[in-house]
Amino acid sequence: MKHDSKLENYQAKQELLAARPARAKRDNKLFVAVAAGFVALAVVGQLAYFGFGPGQAVDEVVAEETTAATETPQAAETDPLVPVPDVSIAENRSWTGSMDLNGQSVGIELAGDLAPQAVANFVSLARDGYFEGINCHRLVTAGIYVLQCGDPSGNGTGGPGYNWGPIENAPEADLYQEGVLAMARRGGDGESMGSQFFIVYQDSTIPSDQAGGYTVFGKVTSGLDVVKDIAAIGTVDGSSDASPLEEVLITAVSVE
Repeated sequence: MKHDSKLENYQAKQELLAARPARAKRDNKLFVAVAAGFVALAVVGQLAYFGFGPGQAVDEVVAEETTAATETPQAAETDPLVPVPDVSIAENRSWTGSMDLNGQSVGIELAGDLAPQAVANFVSLARDGYFEGINCHRLVTAGIYVLQCGDPSGNGTGGPGYNWGPIENAPEADLYQEGVLAMARRGGDGESMGSQFFIVYQDSTIPSDQAGGYTVFGKVTSGLDVVKDIAAIGTVDGSSDASPLEEVLITAVSVE
């Protein structure tokens, strides 16, 4: 699967940092339960992905198209030895940086004071080079206007080996302003965030579900036209919700 080696290397590094002899017995006990749960999650996740992904039936799209792109119905593996990045990494401050899409720079600012867990997660992954070489796998051009990125599998089902929550800093009135960076997640599950995020390139109203809204962790400060140009080219199948027509790769991410 695409970028499997990148994900495996990242998970191996995190496992070495997280493994502690005192946890061994507890982790062994958890393994059986986690493994059984993963099998069920994988089945549900795949059904969910194809249920409201690009191949969804027209009558289902009408009811769900406004939230589909922000949901992450991933069947990604989780590993009890891969820890969620510590919230202290966010340092309760603003971060600045850049994200290159196909070599074109997009300036970003991260709100570590408003969404500390999301920013700690993004900063940790960026420092490890996790995002580099990952494509932006989903583009939505009607109803809501987002480019979704951060999945190492390239199809909406992948993640860093862990999930986290709860939702942070969701906007009032479900309005996600142009330039917002927000975390994708599974529908109805506020504890299912991982590495997938979306860039809002035009004001969008994205209805909350039973779990709430979507974690806003930053914004684009420059280069939003790069994303808008990607959107203007359209999708691979000409629909309003599919992969971008031209492959979009994250070629670099830096934060400070």
